Amino acid sequence: MSLDDLWYSEYHTPNVRFSIRVNRQLLNEKSDYQEISVFDSPEFGRFLTLDGVLMLTERDEFIYHEMIVHTPMAVNPEIRNVLVIGAGDGGVARELSKYKSIEQVDIVEIDRRVVEVCKEFLPHTACGFDDPRIHLHFEDGLKFIRRVENRYDLIIVDSTDPSGPGEVLFTREFYGSCRRALTQNGIMVNQHESPFYPDDARAMREAHRRIVGVFPVARVYQAHIPTYPSGHWLFGFASNGLHPLRNLQGEAWQALGIRTRYYNINLHKGSFYLPTYVEEGLKTYEPEHTDASSL
Repeated sequence: MSLDDLWYSEYHTPNVRFSIRVNRQLLNEKSDYQEISVFDSPEFGRFLTLDGVLMLTERDEFIYHEMIVHTPMAVNPEIRNVLVIGAGDGGVARELSKYKSIEQVDIVEIDRRVVEVCKEFLPHTACGFDDPRIHLHFEDGLKFIRRVENRYDLIIVDSTDPSGPGEVLFTREFYGSCRRALTQNGIMVNQHESPFYPDDARAMREAHRRIVGVFPVARVYQAHIPTYPSGHWLFGFASNGLHPLRNLQGEAWQALGIRTRYYNINLHKGSFYLPTYVEEGLKTYEPEHTDASSL
């Protein structure tokens, strides 16, 4: 292989490999928790990997961050206090900073080096940390949330996959702690894995089973993210009572004038109507998912 033909490759399954041509590797180091790498590519710009798994690219990160932030904010645009677990790249903080109503955002990231690396190499997302309402806590997310009760209007779980440092963020104990940490009208959203490949789908179903066992309202919604496995990615919406469609405050959210590139109110509504194969994977735990009228 010549130096002008360098590729980053990641196995999505033992039989499927995803590759991006790269110009160069900008960073590769081992932190106390994981291997951190940053690459530069002609198609997707700079991108971050943790333990060899792609986390975000400059070109399509806006899709993920907009869907995980603006979906709950449109259900309750008056959210004041937010907890974010993970999100060391700053993209969630950037989207949250667009809301004047938010008073404080606590971001709990276990690996300080992820934040430092993103500030150096990915300023387009890490700019979110510049907002004075953002407070960073470098500690374990599960240990942090165990100490909290009835404090947050919104919890965003922007975790890695359910392995390594992110594994504890997919447990029933963690979701139970999230519910206790929420206010009466509180909402939790989380990245919910892909439903397409068998191993990813299994993780998706297990996460949903645990969330349904904890929250009275639990729904799943979707987005298309080109660099994630299969491109079909899911998010979870859970709450103590607010429903993502029945309680959608579409006009109020639009009146805020929030600028987005992917998210909009029509997309919000449509994202909760899932393909049949996804509904069938969820219906064991949530039969209403198979009945669109119940949404």
